Amino acid sequence: MVMQSNMDGVASKPRLGRALVLSLPNVLTYMRILAVPAVVACLYGGASDGARWFALVLYVAACITDWLDGYLARVWQQQSDLGRMLDPIADKLLVGATLLVLTSDRTISGLALWAAVVILCREILVSGLREYLAELNVKIHVTQLAKWKTTLQMIALGVLIAGPAGDRVIAHTSETGLVLLWVAAGLTLVTGYDYLKAAVRHAIDQ
Repeated sequence: MVMQSNMDGVASKPRLGRALVLSLPNVLTYMRILAVPAVVACLYGGASDGARWFALVLYVAACITDWLDGYLARVWQQQSDLGRMLDPIADKLLVGATLLVLTSDRTISGLALWAAVVILCREILVSGLREYLAELNVKIHVTQLAKWKTTLQMIALGVLIAGPAGDRVIAHTSETGLVLLWVAAGLTLVTGYDYLKAAVRHAIDQ
């Protein structure tokens, strides 16, 4: 009986894993990843106003899934290693690809390029630091300031996606987006330093 119970337990784990792969929170994460090339395709090569508005709709939907997948995973107790792995990857793909295509079409240009560089470098730095800290079994909790940074960054990119199309509806939309991008870049430096400080401290302790 004990052996049978153990075998049932072992068999149930793969079934549970397969179920979580297709759980709604993970499906939302997959959809966010698929939205990345769609947003880029809409904006690439001097997008029309209609294409920009459609890209904005896709982008906003992707941002909503960023909050929704984590919320549903907690409420429905469907948190998984797959979801924890893919969620930050999906976020960084969305931010990185959007920054690159907005730079390509010169929505982000001039000095504002430095704000984009700061944000991209921080994303790469934090990814590396998280991997290093994970090997040390050290978890850095997301601060409230980091959450504000993420929110402001998402809003800034959304405003910039509207860009010239938004300017024809509300004056100075592009300029507003660039200001928000600079503020997000400033918060990015502060929150990135927190990760770097924690990593250096643990490296010295080791």
